[in-house]
Amino acid sequence: MQQPSTRPYEPIPFHRVLAVILGGGAGTRLFPLTKDRAKPAVPLAGKYRIVDIPISNCLNSGLKRIFLLTQFNSASLHRHISQSYKFDHFTGGFVEILAAEQTLTDTSWYQGTADAVRKNLIHFMNNDFDYMLILSGDQLYRMDLRSLIAQHVYNGAEVTVATLPVPREDVPGFGIMQIDESHRIVRFVEKPKDPAIQDELKLGRDWFHRLKIQDDRELFLASMGIYVFNRDILLRLLDNELHDFGKDIIPYAIKKQRVHAYVYQGAWEDIGTIRAFFDCSIDLTSSRPRFDFFDMASPIFTRARFLPASKINGGSIEESLISDGCIINRANIRQSVLGLRSIVAEGTQLHRTVMMGSDYYESHASILGHEAEGKPRIGIGRNTRVENAIIDKNARIGENCVLCPEGKPKDLDHAFYYIRDGIVVIPKNGIVPNGTVV
Repeated sequence: MQQPSTRPYEPIPFHRVLAVILGGGAGTRLFPLTKDRAKPAVPLAGKYRIVDIPISNCLNSGLKRIFLLTQFNSASLHRHISQSYKFDHFTGGFVEILAAEQTLTDTSWYQGTADAVRKNLIHFMNNDFDYMLILSGDQLYRMDLRSLIAQHVYNGAEVTVATLPVPREDVPGFGIMQIDESHRIVRFVEKPKDPAIQDELKLGRDWFHRLKIQDDRELFLASMGIYVFNRDILLRLLDNELHDFGKDIIPYAIKKQRVHAYVYQGAWEDIGTIRAFFDCSIDLTSSRPRFDFFDMASPIFTRARFLPASKINGGSIEESLISDGCIINRANIRQSVLGLRSIVAEGTQLHRTVMMGSDYYESHASILGHEAEGKPRIGIGRNTRVENAIIDKNARIGENCVLCPEGKPKDLDHAFYYIRDGIVVIPKNGIVPNGTVV
C-alpha cells in the first residue's frame, strides 16, 4: 500500500473524521439474495455480513463515528447492527443506520450516492467533523484508512478519491483517472470503451517504479467509490441537484477543486453481482485466498454468537469453510462454504456450494410437522448433489435432489430456484421437494 509520508499519524485529526457507508439501492444485481434483505446484510464467508467489511476497516483505523445509509429491506440490517456494534459510554463511538425517510419538504427516495448523502446532511451536521469519509458497502478489501486520510491532509487536498490499478480488460466497468506528478486528478472518464481514449488514460511506466507496482500489464487508475471530502467543500459540492458522486460530483469537482488520487494496491473485490459474490466466496476456500479473514492484525468484526462447535459425523471435507453450529453426517464436501447451523445429511455431495445456514435449529415437532406436509427439514437431505450453487438461509432441500446449472440457461426463474450468472440460487426460506432435478 502506498504511504504518503514517513511522518507519524498523530498530527492527523482522525477524531475529526465522520465515516459514511453507502448501503446501495435495491440490490437488483444480487437478487434473489436481496429479495428479503438489504445488500449490506447479505451473509458472507459463513458467519459475517457484507457490511462488516467497511465497518471493520473503520474500526481498525480508529474511526468510530460511522453512519450507514440504506433504503430497502432494512429490518435484518438494523438487527445485525444493533446486535453487533456496541460502544461504551465513554468512547463517543457509534454505528448508526440512516434509512431513507420522507419529510414535509421531500418525499422522494435516494436518487444516487450523492443524493443519499445530501438528504442526510441534517443528521451529519449535528456532529462535529472536518472530514467526511465515504465508503462503498459492497466491496471486499482491507485498507488502513488512516493512510488515505493522512495523504488527503498532507497534500492539502479538498477531495481525495481512492483508486485501484486495473488491467485494460476491466477499464469499461470503472471510472478512470489520470493524475499529475502531485497525484492531483487532471482527467476523469466514466467507463471508457474507446481504445484510443483508454490509451490516453493509461498509467505511465514511470509511475510503476514510483508506486512500486510489480506488474507487466497495462494499468489504469480506477475509482473505488471511496472518497474523502473536506466539510466545507462537501457542502458546496452538494448544493445542487446532482445525483451521483462517480458520474456527477467528482467530474465537476475536478474542474473546480483540488481533487487528488490515493493509490491502493491491496486485495480488492467488487461483490455486487451474483457471479462476483459466488466467485469471491469460493476463492475464500482456497489455501491462499485473495482476501485473508485470518489476518488478526486487522480482524473483521461481526456479531458474537454462542453456538456449539460444529459436529462432523464422518464423511470427507476438502478446501471448505465450516462455520459454528453445523451438523454434517457422512457427506462429501469440496470447495464449499457452510454458514451457521448448516445441516447436511448422509450421502450428500456439495461441490463449489455456498450454503448460508439457518437462523435457528428446527425442533423435532417442527420436522415431523413439515414431513407430514411433504416438506423437507431445514438443511440438505440425504443423497443430494449440489454444485455451483448458493443456498440461502433456512432453505429446505429434500432427498435425492440434483442442483446443478450445467446445460441450463444463464438466467432462469423457477418456482423452486433461480439461476443467475450461471449459478443456481435457492432463495431464503426456499423449499426444494424430494427428488427435484435442476
